Amino acid sequence: MPENAAGKRRKTPPKKISELLKKSLHTIVFNGRLLYLCLMFYYYGRKKQIAKHYPCPNFDTIVEPFAGSAAYSLYQDNWKKNVILIEKDPKVASIWEWLINKATINEIKNLPDLKVGEKSSEFLHIVHAATKMAFHFKTIKVTPVLERNWEISRRVFAENLHKIKHWQIFNSDYSTAPDIEATWFIDPPYKGEPGLGYKFSSKMLDYNSLAEWALNRKGEIIFCEGEHGDYLPFKQLLELKGVAGKSSKEMIFYKTPIKPKQTKLFADLIDI
Repeated sequence: MPENAAGKRRKTPPKKISELLKKSLHTIVFNGRLLYLCLMFYYYGRKKQIAKHYPCPNFDTIVEPFAGSAAYSLYQDNWKKNVILIEKDPKVASIWEWLINKATINEIKNLPDLKVGEKSSEFLHIVHAATKMAFHFKTIKVTPVLERNWEISRRVFAENLHKIKHWQIFNSDYSTAPDIEATWFIDPPYKGEPGLGYKFSSKMLDYNSLAEWALNRKGEIIFCEGEHGDYLPFKQLLELKGVAGKSSKEMIFYKTPIKPKQTKLFADLIDI
């Protein structure tokens, strides 16, 4: 946190926070207004930037069996649905457990600041380092990026807490998800190297078993993968440009019994 002439920490002014938000959160313009896409906390592999590219949910319930930061369920009005999160990593699940069942706006506003140079062993702080190695750190040194991310996230927590209070979170394996009719947004660690960063990484997944399980879900399936996914007939959703001229492909397997609202956009992606 910046210091003034007297050596006391001062809070970032609202105008500055607004500038940081514009740089750090994905935005869209609707009817001339700048809107921020909600993400409750930073998470490696999150779908915040590309949530708008996925089909809208056609069922009253959304199930995310690899919850992460649940960017799809938080996108636009998806949060109003009956949302069920399944998360195997107990540290990630504990964040959701706290936010859904315990946290209050006052508690969030009173969370302590982070200061550059200090260390923290709190996973909620560590995950805001926005790196896939965060899942392996026991302690982390606060950087300017982490300090900024934490300040922004506390504000996002408070402003969006009401959206998730009716949600459910289960710390368990994807295979224990309730066998119900729903929009199944399945976003596992991507096969191969891209999925190695997580505590329960791609090395630990039997992708053929996962595919068989997914195909037996009731309702519709929105299944995310990277370019190494070969266990379902994935189709390319979009190509993302990265740093140093690198790019990556986002793949999708989409199966629904309902004619999608975005018919023209997703007609070629639906698996019949």
